Amino acid sequence: MKRRTFFQSAAIGGMAAAMAPVVSCSNGTYNDQEAGERYRILGEILQEPVFKKTLFADPVIIRSVELLRFENSYICRVRSENGAEGISVAHNDMRFLVPIFLHKVQPFFIGQDARELDLIVEKIHDFHFNFRYGGIPLGIPLATIEFAILDMMGKIAGLPMGQLVGDLHNEKVGIYVATEFRDRPLEEHFERIKETVANYDAKAIKIKVGYLFAGSRDIHDPGLPGKSEKLVSMVREHYGSDWSLYADSNGYYDAEGAIRIGRLLEENNYAYFEEPVRFDQFLEIKKVADALELPVANGEQDHSYSNFRWLLANEGLEIVQPDTYYFGGFIRSMRVARMADALGKTCIPHMSGGALGYIYNSHFVSVLPNAGAHHEFKGYRTHVPFECPTSPLKVKDGKIKVPTGPGLGIVIDPEFIAKHERVRP
Repeated sequence: MKRRTFFQSAAIGGMAAAMAPVVSCSNGTYNDQEAGERYRILGEILQEPVFKKTLFADPVIIRSVELLRFENSYICRVRSENGAEGISVAHNDMRFLVPIFLHKVQPFFIGQDARELDLIVEKIHDFHFNFRYGGIPLGIPLATIEFAILDMMGKIAGLPMGQLVGDLHNEKVGIYVATEFRDRPLEEHFERIKETVANYDAKAIKIKVGYLFAGSRDIHDPGLPGKSEKLVSMVREHYGSDWSLYADSNGYYDAEGAIRIGRLLEENNYAYFEEPVRFDQFLEIKKVADALELPVANGEQDHSYSNFRWLLANEGLEIVQPDTYYFGGFIRSMRVARMADALGKTCIPHMSGGALGYIYNSHFVSVLPNAGAHHEFKGYRTHVPFECPTSPLKVKDGKIKVPTGPGLGIVIDPEFIAKHERVRP
């Protein structure tokens, strides 16, 4: 996973051979002309179809899109004119976004042919100037409806929802145990990591370094200086060389601070550094990436193709991390994964916790040609009672078997669904 190993596609490789580098970097060479050519190629990839429309001979007209609520639980139910139905479980943050769902997103889907899902999920950004709501406010409502449609279309086609947007590459998904606890003192933080990891049959972990830039306290408070530096070494020493370790700062550092701790991560053989600086500080991300051999990952906060495209074209990222909820669903996230794949980069999507995030994530990873070795896992915790006939959905030997049933591949308790009532504008 060393940097500058990106010329894997024939098109890029041929282009690179014809170019004479004019700027020398510590880990290789590149020039502005090459970045421009990469940018052009990535633009072409964004125009390629994702949803497998050819699986459906006849129109599937969307008759209704309902948001259903029971206490703090939200689900979406989509029905077609010919009686097909799909269900999705909304992200926990839907409770903050109900007006956007009802007024800015839901109306656009009524009467549409679900076979045109590629176009629909892009045109929604223009509907009522929705681009002004970019990011989580638009992404979560959009993804919630898209997931329900994919569930419906998967049932019609007899395929898992992931295989409507890609080909099966991973029947099982390797996981890393995501840990938090950054607000705890060093020893307690370390003990909490060990307690959490012990619950799962896995050998990969992600730890938090730095502190939250939006936190009520700062890393420089008395008792916390040097905590992350000590933790990095403690975790490696405890788990040994055969464990895969990852680190995430959630954008806490500036470029200089990220480079400093990044080199410590390199010394301790961590596999990548996630969000070393703020996600939208492109030049700083690239500065960190250029300074380190350690791969840099970014993308859970991004809501624009342009952000990913620039960072990939300018060698600022090795790993893209769109969140399928935040970014607006599988189709949009797959476009990002395809851009990365064209340059020999990896996709390790961010996973939203709670609800059924780990099941949606497993379907998406199952069809990634450039999936990483391990993917985010935050536990089995969910408020949704369900059964899965085709997978235990438990971590075994560090992996989760992806459901093979149609759509989402699970059966949600009908009595639980019946408790939900329609939310009206």
